[in-house]
Amino acid sequence: MIPPLPDHMLRQLGRTEGDYETLSVLVRDQDTRRLLLLRALLDAAEAAPAAACPPRALDRLRQDWALLETAERADRTAVRAVLLHPLTGPWAQRCLRGLSAAVPGPELHADLAHLSALAAAAAIRAGIPFTARLTAHDGLLSLPTLGALRTPSEELDITFRDGQLVIRQIDAGEPPLSAHTQPDGTTGSADPRWLPVFALPAVQAGIGPVPLDDVDPYRTDGSGLQPHGLSAATHIDDHERKAWAESWAGVGPLLGTGGEHRLTEAAVLLRCLVPLGPPPGSGPMGESPAHCSGTRREAFGAVLSSKPATPAYFASTLVHELQHTKLSALGALVPLHHEDPEPRHFAPWRSDPRPFDGLLQGAYSHIALADYWQRFALAARRVTHRDLAWAEHARCREQVGAVLPVLAGSAALTREGRVLVNEMITLYHRLDDCPPPTGHLARAEAYVATAKVIWQQRNGPHGP
Repeated sequence: MIPPLPDHMLRQLGRTEGDYETLSVLVRDQDTRRLLLLRALLDAAEAAPAAACPPRALDRLRQDWALLETAERADRTAVRAVLLHPLTGPWAQRCLRGLSAAVPGPELHADLAHLSALAAAAAIRAGIPFTARLTAHDGLLSLPTLGALRTPSEELDITFRDGQLVIRQIDAGEPPLSAHTQPDGTTGSADPRWLPVFALPAVQAGIGPVPLDDVDPYRTDGSGLQPHGLSAATHIDDHERKAWAESWAGVGPLLGTGGEHRLTEAAVLLRCLVPLGPPPGSGPMGESPAHCSGTRREAFGAVLSSKPATPAYFASTLVHELQHTKLSALGALVPLHHEDPEPRHFAPWRSDPRPFDGLLQGAYSHIALADYWQRFALAARRVTHRDLAWAEHARCREQVGAVLPVLAGSAALTREGRVLVNEMITLYHRLDDCPPPTGHLARAEAYVATAKVIWQQRNGPHGP
């Protein structure tokens, strides 16, 4: 039996690297899972009781699916751009949970109606003429990957033909919106009600731009409760888009400072950015270095982030978060361990106990950061830049060193997990070839020691 991932690829990933071929294996697997998820969603709707999916809603789903099939026959790539958009994943998962719930929630019907918007966006990208009725969410009619219309209407009629998009609001007393769509999906309108998806330039030649998606209704989980340390998703204005673009302009060269593999992983894995509001303590415009970022397993290719203070922090944010993307995709392809999910481990980057899988995820992203900041420090010309990079490197390396014994000592690692952890250990020791200045090292050691004391006081003395 041929393993899903050859050992030489697994060793690359263990070093937090991965060439184009290796990363493409992860991408293909994730893309296949997304398409199967969408098929499972339609099957679940067909099998659901009428209370969850009434006949009218099921008929609408079938019409949407037929439009998707027509568009895919015309331009498969265009349709996949919508179906494989990271934020389609959270929507599909949410619908499946709603359809399988003992008592369907009131939001399920609106969630299912979103397939109409996905089908419309796919047809527009494929150049397929159509007419449909769509449902708005919270004052926005979103066409995923294209943009959104501010509207007081709940339902709207949309017509597309020859690159021209017309959206008519029902019972709103407002004129229709007219927009023009280019073959690449860029949709523009002079109407101020239209909010296009802003795109940041590609990090490498030959790949597409990176959407900065602040209009998709499924970019966060919709509960109002944010994961640990994350602020809420936000809409950004022209001034903020300019600030994002200015910071992004320096990201490519800085990723290259961390090695060619950092550019490769950004080019292959990053499909969109979701802007978050400034975290607490960062000032009203996010002007301080305070920052938050994250990923969602169901939104492969998306990085959620507040606006980084500098291009260097922007690059390091991508390095950090794309390791989570990479390791989550690898774990879906091959099991890495069979540890229980009990949160009991000390992690110097968190105040709460972590499950083994969270410890592995955190160590993996932090050792990549330690490697990145070391390379940055060695290449830096300015003393201030070099000092900042050594401080970041020393802190991340000491944090990883505090948890590697727990990972290496696990008897529940699979063969693939053992290869991965062994390569992480090899990278950890390789970093010793160029140690940080003594002062930075001493401060990092003190930081981790203090973090452990505080953690034990808060969570009990039985940590590792």
